[in-house]
Amino acid sequence: MNNQQNIGFIGLGVMGEPMCRNLSTKSGLTFTAFDRREEPLMRLAQLGVGRAVSLAQMAASDVVFLSLPDGDAVRDVCLGNTGLITMLNAGAIVVDLGTSPVALARELDHRFRGQDVLFSDAPVARTRAAAEAGTLSIMVGADPAVFEVLEPLLKMMGEEVTHCGGVGSGQLVKIMNNMVLFQTVSALAEALAIGRSAGIDPAVMFSALSKGSADSFALRNHGMKAMLPDTFPQDAFSTAYAMKDLGYALELARDVGLEASGAQLVQERFKQAIDAGFHDSYFPVVSRVI
Repeated sequence: MNNQQNIGFIGLGVMGEPMCRNLSTKSGLTFTAFDRREEPLMRLAQLGVGRAVSLAQMAASDVVFLSLPDGDAVRDVCLGNTGLITMLNAGAIVVDLGTSPVALARELDHRFRGQDVLFSDAPVARTRAAAEAGTLSIMVGADPAVFEVLEPLLKMMGEEVTHCGGVGSGQLVKIMNNMVLFQTVSALAEALAIGRSAGIDPAVMFSALSKGSADSFALRNHGMKAMLPDTFPQDAFSTAYAMKDLGYALELARDVGLEASGAQLVQERFKQAIDAGFHDSYFPVVSRVI
């Protein structure tokens, strides 16, 4: 593995741009970023981040971070005709910061190793505000030697960096994290609907819940900051993305022979929200269809 001098970052969306900014400002390393949109590239250029006009400009990178919307995008960037697998030098490391299927992570690990390139899955959890503050939770699947190299860089983006095991284990844990989160948000939506209908002030109810055994990250963030004010912006984690991640969870459940009926119920509610026109809205909007 090379000394990390040249860092590539692909995908500057809601989470990717602040993660790239934290990495570039804290590491002092040479950065090159790629995205299809001009605005984030222009903002990062003011911090000294180089602008790539094609994936080919990632060829000299020692580590390439990916922050992409789904597994299909990751596969295309890594394995496409002009993908990273055709250009990176031996010893480079590719790190998937998004949520992708476990099977894809393991396939990429196998394919990249054939080119003497290393791979790690390191999906991030928590909110956009945490990405801005560098306080994400990052769940890493990697060989121990690869994790040792990546950990200092990952700690520039997250306050909790957990080595979950070999390649694929980071994705598995992150997918389970999201499955539990989505079911908790669905339960909060039910409580909100029942409480309102029964005549309780929802703000009083959620405040009381936060002081009892129902307290949770989901309650304090998704419940109090989105569901109470009924505010679901389109520049946050959307219902479509949540539906995608929940699909990964149900795929894993099928692989191990479990029904996961709670997750199936939430999947139906996400479908109702999408059918109601909330495809791009922040996913706690599911409260509007309960």
